[in-house]
Amino acid sequence: MTSPRVSRVRAPELAGAGGWINTGGRDLTLADLRGKIVLVDFWTFCCVNCLHVIDELRPLEERFSDVLVVIGVHSPKFEHEREHQAVVAAVERYGVRHPVLDDPEMLTWQQYAVRAWPTLAVIDPEGYVVAQAAGEGHVEGIGRLLEELVAEHEKQGTLHRGDGPYVPPPAPETVLRFPGKVAVTPAGTLLVSDSQHHSLVELDGEAVVRRIGSGERGFVDGAAETAAFSEPQGVLVMPSGVAGYDVLVADTVNHALRAIDLSDGRVWTVATAPEGVPLSPWDLAWHDSAVIVAGAGIHQLWRFDPRSGEFAAWAGTTVEGLKDGAIAETWMAQPSGLAADGDRLWIADSETSSLRYVENGVMHTAVGEGLFDFGHVDGPAEKARFQHPLGVAVLSDHSVAVLDTYNNAVRRYDPATKEVSTLATGVAEPSDAVEVDGQLVVVESAAHRLTRPVAPGTMRRISGPAMQTQRPVTEIASGVVRLDVVFSPPPGQKLDDRYGPSTQLNVSATPAELLVSGAGSTTDLTREIVISPDVTEGVLHVTAQAAACDVGVEHPACHLIRQDWGVPVRITGGATRRLPLVLRGVDIS
Repeated sequence: MTSPRVSRVRAPELAGAGGWINTGGRDLTLADLRGKIVLVDFWTFCCVNCLHVIDELRPLEERFSDVLVVIGVHSPKFEHEREHQAVVAAVERYGVRHPVLDDPEMLTWQQYAVRAWPTLAVIDPEGYVVAQAAGEGHVEGIGRLLEELVAEHEKQGTLHRGDGPYVPPPAPETVLRFPGKVAVTPAGTLLVSDSQHHSLVELDGEAVVRRIGSGERGFVDGAAETAAFSEPQGVLVMPSGVAGYDVLVADTVNHALRAIDLSDGRVWTVATAPEGVPLSPWDLAWHDSAVIVAGAGIHQLWRFDPRSGEFAAWAGTTVEGLKDGAIAETWMAQPSGLAADGDRLWIADSETSSLRYVENGVMHTAVGEGLFDFGHVDGPAEKARFQHPLGVAVLSDHSVAVLDTYNNAVRRYDPATKEVSTLATGVAEPSDAVEVDGQLVVVESAAHRLTRPVAPGTMRRISGPAMQTQRPVTEIASGVVRLDVVFSPPPGQKLDDRYGPSTQLNVSATPAELLVSGAGSTTDLTREIVISPDVTEGVLHVTAQAAACDVGVEHPACHLIRQDWGVPVRITGGATRRLPLVLRGVDIS
């Protein structure tokens, strides 16, 4: 495969109709950045894997602060993500500390032949693309590449050290900043995860009773004033007598479960995800005598037993998608909200814009079609649509409130009639709710507050358009097509087959009839697939992984790199018979 250092591909210009964020109002060009190494991060704020990469890049940005400029290119999946102010809010919400280009029409995405969120591209100080990488887990390899680029261009005199173009926005002052989830304590107060302030806030009405956490991003146990979280989300008040603590918190970026003693606010860690598992716990629920954890980052539900400490996968295969059945075989896509009601566990499955539930070990979908179908449509469940819901709450009548985040709405699903209606609109990115004294208290995350926007019994029906994610379509020919997953190990690593194959490729399609042959798993990253002439369009689902191991060190480690692609394709006569997907390398088609 082609080495990423051999190709000399001039980097396409950065363009986006939404304009620039975090630059103090200045528009940037690649010419402005000549002499710096530029790392372009293609992301969208609905994508938890993109958020993982933003966090992975933080130490790299600090280490190479005088030679590296990270540029985020926001390339939207959902309609809400095309709104500029929503992108501005997301940049603050997730602590992005570099310039961001808002590209609602995905112009730069197309120029760089990107086909997956997240994707990284490295541009050298002379303006050439020297590496691309899709997915997570590339930071160590990119760090080694940066070391080589610094040495090479410093020697050539083409490297310019100094400050970059990032201009921090004014620091806002609000009691809550992008709150996430809420729970009612035994004392009747509300405990809110104050995500951007990296803490928990206890409220009595609107009055702050106390704050648990220092307010600084970190991972520190201890007293309420000194403990540290990192973008906490789910808050669960534990049933009496099952654990030696009162509250469990999903500490999202730390991939951990944290316990709180409400008597003094003390915080400690009770479980962490295994090393290398990007769990991103987003919500918690007590179900079937255990804590169920929404593992948004790995598209699974996990189960935590507070008595034994056992913490393991419970539902989902890690494949991103929508497939029902026995929980061990299901597909999910960023489950982000949980609510238990008797034997039924309700799930807001955000990336499939769906409401799902588990009952008796089987996953069902109540509302939703798949990864690319969304909208604001009320009515019968089979026709209803949500847009990236992040929360769900069971109401006193056993109906379900869905916090329809990207529609800025609160919706209601009635399991008896299988009908969806709208309770409230104009709610700024609602993410959770609890019913208190017959009223719904909603976390209005993008407005940094709790609100009561729903009058009891108020329902209406909205029939907006059903939409699909409009990503650039790849035109391919029918018949034999060569699928190439491009992978070159980073500097200092190599593919190692001593303990079995180091690569794997899995291919499927929607509809399944799109593929005449070529579906299934193999260990070769190149494969011939046969496209049906009887299907005009569809989606190719490709999952690739590679294990690259260190060389030349005393204690070598292996690094697993994995990426899922959903490539929309249109079958066109005379179109290309090669489909390249860059896992790591260079192939700007």
